[in-house]
Amino acid sequence: MLALLASGSSRSSSNNKLAESENATQNSNMSWGTELWDQNENLAIHTNRGIDALDKYANFLRDRVAIETEYAGKLRRLVKNYQPKKKEEEDNEFTSMQAFRNLLKEVGDLAGQREVVSESLQMQIIAGVTLLSKTLREERKKCLSDGANLQQNLTTQLSSLDRAKRNYEKAYRDSEKAVDSYKRADMDLNLSRAEVERYKNVMTSKIQQSDDAKNEYANQLQKTNNLQQQHFNMLLPAVLNRLQELDEKRTRGFREFIVGAADVESSVAPIIARCMEGIVKAGESINEKEDTFKVIERYQSGFTPPRDIPFEDLSKCDPDSVQDSHYSNSTSNSLTIRGTMSASKLKKRVGIFGIFGSNKEDFSDLPPNQRRKKLQAKIAELQHKIAQETNARDGLMKMKIVYEANSSLGNPMTVEGQLNESEHKLEKLKVDLKKYQGFLEKASQVPVATSSPQANRNQLQNGHRTSRHSNGSADDHHDDGDDQPDDAGSLSSSASPESGLGTSHTSLPGSGQGSANENAIGDDTYYEREVETLNPLGTCKALYPFEASSEGSIPMNEGEELQVIEIDQGDGWTRVRRANNTNGWDEGFVPTSYIECTLYA
Repeated sequence: MLALLASGSSRSSSNNKLAESENATQNSNMSWGTELWDQNENLAIHTNRGIDALDKYANFLRDRVAIETEYAGKLRRLVKNYQPKKKEEEDNEFTSMQAFRNLLKEVGDLAGQREVVSESLQMQIIAGVTLLSKTLREERKKCLSDGANLQQNLTTQLSSLDRAKRNYEKAYRDSEKAVDSYKRADMDLNLSRAEVERYKNVMTSKIQQSDDAKNEYANQLQKTNNLQQQHFNMLLPAVLNRLQELDEKRTRGFREFIVGAADVESSVAPIIARCMEGIVKAGESINEKEDTFKVIERYQSGFTPPRDIPFEDLSKCDPDSVQDSHYSNSTSNSLTIRGTMSASKLKKRVGIFGIFGSNKEDFSDLPPNQRRKKLQAKIAELQHKIAQETNARDGLMKMKIVYEANSSLGNPMTVEGQLNESEHKLEKLKVDLKKYQGFLEKASQVPVATSSPQANRNQLQNGHRTSRHSNGSADDHHDDGDDQPDDAGSLSSSASPESGLGTSHTSLPGSGQGSANENAIGDDTYYEREVETLNPLGTCKALYPFEASSEGSIPMNEGEELQVIEIDQGDGWTRVRRANNTNGWDEGFVPTSYIECTLYA
């Protein structure tokens, strides 16, 4: 049974395919010239509507191109408006901000792909549709003109046939009347022979005219039949078949243009997919723990929390000592409160990211950790400038040697002034570097355990104040007028993180004890840390070859791997470097869109 069903289904499918093939063959043999010989007006209307539909598709593409262009422009404005501002550059170290910048880059690339779609549709599809529509209208107009001429010729011939037929009918009636008149005259005995002869001549003339009209009618009829046969069998079918070819050309073009528009969209789909992958990769690169660590690293002051306030037994203390201790505590608390209030006002003025700002050359008004970071960054900046200036000086020296060896290439004295200026800049930079290295070395002398401002807090024990110094020893002092510097140190130690500032109220501009506080922090409280060297931020791979044509850029080959030493700052360029066999490293900028970056975690 199953075999019978299978064989039956196979036969039915074979029959269907055979029927489809026969229909296709039959359709290919059918033509407008034979099937629609009498539908000239309807075919003219149909072809005109077809070309109008093609023009409508062209207008649709123009509107779409306008939308694509507007969309791409708005995406680019969106990316531009949300690029990090200069005051926000310090937040670029966070993975969330780096991901957002990568997101903006990918959105910019998406805008570029929408522009590619717009330009391709404009140049390839719309131009082709417009040209085809113009050509079809001209061909249609010519076909309709030829058809009208053929119809006019046939109408003229039919008119001639109708006139010949009417003349023949009139001549025949006249001949019949002449014959009747002659017969009546011949039978009338009252008429003379001459009158009878006149009727006979009239009859003969009318009969001759009737025969001539009959021959003319027969001749026109033959011409009309021949022309009509040629018109409907050859001439008109040829015109209608040309209209058919024209309409098929329009239909075929319609299909090709729709497929072409889809191909334009498909050609950018892989790049758009890569942009989406980049966005996903940017999102997945966000690490909340790493950002938390960077927040700690940025804002950690290095101070230790305040210790417990010791109990003061008034019964065991001298009145003067108790009074002085009470005064010291109340003053410290008052300054702590005022420091907190000042911090609140400062936050409103400079924002949360300006807590550890500094206006001093050695950053001595900053907490220990922040001071060392600022000094290390300044030293790294100076080292980079020295390296650049050294390369410039070496280049000038080589140029001078070449000019001295061959004066035709240039005058060595023209380089002398630039060389002296370069030497002066280099010497100044080295002096600054040595100065900041001294600041850093001084800031790193005190061990961590004894460098906290909290360690310098003066403690009141049994009516005495104990001051702990950097050497770990403790000296006891009685409350007298010579202990005011220690009071300043004690007050400055209240600038702990809970006050909202890196320094206490006494270190703010306008306070009377700012210098004492600066000395307390700048000379006695540092963390020990070596200067960090600049490390690459990650690696990148060249997606396309790049020929360096502008100053500061370097060439690269497709597939080449480089080190990223400075990420894109919103200008579309990334700073990279590569190892070489002569100078050690080549550094320069390459387009960000030409590389694929992998940043270290």
